[in-house]
Amino acid sequence: MRYFRIVASIVISSVATISAAEEFSDLGKDLFVEHCARCHGIDATGKGSDAIDLRTQPADLTKISERRGGVWPMLEVMSILDGYLKVQEPRDDMPIITELNDGPTVEFDTGNGLVTPIPSKLIEVAEYLESIQSPKPERYVP
Repeated sequence: MRYFRIVASIVISSVATISAAEEFSDLGKDLFVEHCARCHGIDATGKGSDAIDLRTQPADLTKISERRGGVWPMLEVMSILDGYLKVQEPRDDMPIITELNDGPTVEFDTGNGLVTPIPSKLIEVAEYLESIQSPKPERYVP
């Protein structure tokens, strides 16, 4: 009976972990669909319904890591999403998604030993984009 309780608690905790991860990913995907899919497409390949009307062709967001030699650049992606890197060209048609900066924050290690509060929605979308990379990233930088 004791063995059964231990196994049952491990199974239950595993199920809870899996569903929490799926919920986390779903929110990132939902935010992407709401704010990004019109231009980047539901599949994030840059072929959304509004893409034809833009001066700059939307990027294929499934190839971010590939374009950076297999590295997933988390802070760079978040900076593009929140508008911090708005000064970079040729993204003149890329809107600043201010809603991603609203709501609760979570602690994020920026890679230099400093932990800073980052809006959770911003992290959710960036992690969703990381999850759809093709091929998968080989290395990560904050």
